[in-house]
Order: sequence, then structure tokens, then C-alpha cells
Amino acid sequence: MYKFYGNDNCDVKPINKEFEFVKNPKHMYDLLSNIWSIDTCAPRLRSDWSINNKTLGQCSITAFLVQDIFGGDVYGVKLNDGNFHCYNVVGNAKFDLTSEQFDYALNYDNNPIQSREIHFSKEEKYQRYLLLKKELLKYSK
Repeated sequence: MYKFYGNDNCDVKPINKEFEFVKNPKHMYDLLSNIWSIDTCAPRLRSDWSINNKTLGQCSITAFLVQDIFGGDVYGVKLNDGNFHCYNVVGNAKFDLTSEQFDYALNYDNNPIQSREIHFSKEEKYQRYLLLKKELLKYSK
């Protein structure tokens, strides 16, 4: 049923009490599927965003939110355009909730850790992250 990378090995539990309503990454994917939008998409990709490709432009804000909830590290696959596509590693689980935006396989081995401070030095990206977090928290009630 799930098509994102690592969906078969991502049964990790929240470490953040504020998000204990999120059962695991698959549940988070289900919730985010109702939240990802053109407003949370990276501005440079908005012209290509659609409901049929809702994970487009959502990688870093999603990966850092996953880190907030489940812990672990955020890594980045360097893309041809020089940008990094972010994904998560929590314990032995390696997964990418936004991998479906690509029509080719990414290499998830030997990639550099990504810094929250560097990514969120872009104010628009930080604001998109806060929006995603705020919308996800609405499911806690």
C-alpha cells in the first residue's frame, strides 16, 4: 500500500510527547497526505506541484519534522541541480516519506548529514516547516 522508500522497515515510535498521537512513520505519512500543499511546497517547485505529486518540494521540512517526532538524523542525497533531497535514519530504519516525487531511484547510501540550522537559515523554508508542524498538531485533538 505504501510506496515511499523504506516503508517496509520504519516501525519506529515517537520520542516526543507532543506528537505521541503519531503512531509511526506510516501513520505520519497518512496524516501529512492531507496536509502537504502548494503552500508547504518549496517555492522553486510550486509550478510543478499537484495533488497527484503532493510530496514534491516537501522533503526538508518533512524530514526535520520526522526528526522532531522520532529522533534520528536527517541525511541528504545530492541531486543533479546541486540541491539535497532529505530523508531520515532512525536507529536501523532508513526511510523517505517524500520519495514518491521522483520517477527514478535515489541512492540512500553514504550521504551527508543535513543541518537544521543551514536549511532553516532560509526564512521561507522555516516558515513552511512551522506551517507543516502546526497543521500536523491539529490531529492531536
